[in-house]
Amino acid sequence: MAKILIVTGDAAESLEVMYPYQRLLEEGYEVDIAAPARKQLRFVVHDFEPGFDTYTEKPGYTWPADLAFSEVDPGAYLAVVIPGGRAPEYLRNDPELRKILKSFFDADKPVAQICHGPLLTAAVGGLEGRRVTAYPALELDMQAAGATFQDSAAVVDGLLVSSRAWPDHPTWMREFLKVLRAKA
Repeated sequence: MAKILIVTGDAAESLEVMYPYQRLLEEGYEVDIAAPARKQLRFVVHDFEPGFDTYTEKPGYTWPADLAFSEVDPGAYLAVVIPGGRAPEYLRNDPELRKILKSFFDADKPVAQICHGPLLTAAVGGLEGRRVTAYPALELDMQAAGATFQDSAAVVDGLLVSSRAWPDHPTWMREFLKVLRAKA
């Protein structure tokens, strides 16, 4: 059974971890969640409320990490999924995670990223010359990383599939599954 890796941490958006996790299990993949340490992760829920200029944040699900980043063998995985939320803003500083992500790009393996997840691929130079989408507030960050930003539910650039946020899940996962099937 092919394995998919999800890399995340505390304050990840609950839906952006759990939806791909369950969807990929449903497709028959084995899915591991890796984080800075093996522990119970605490996710958050980002929502959009009238009168707020940006999203709001509430406590979300808790879920165990299967592996610490230091335990991950990227060669054992077909692809990686990078959820958003606030986790990517601090995870991009983790040297173990940067090694993992760089190895996926170096090996030309599928990568799915959503919301603030592209902050991680930007940290390893994985966006240079690519077309991507992300949470719209990251448009300037994506351009600074050398990417062409497109405000779309999903953008496929080779084996990189990106999406704006959890409302775009069906389109994002449909496109990522096409990439996975073509790679298999």
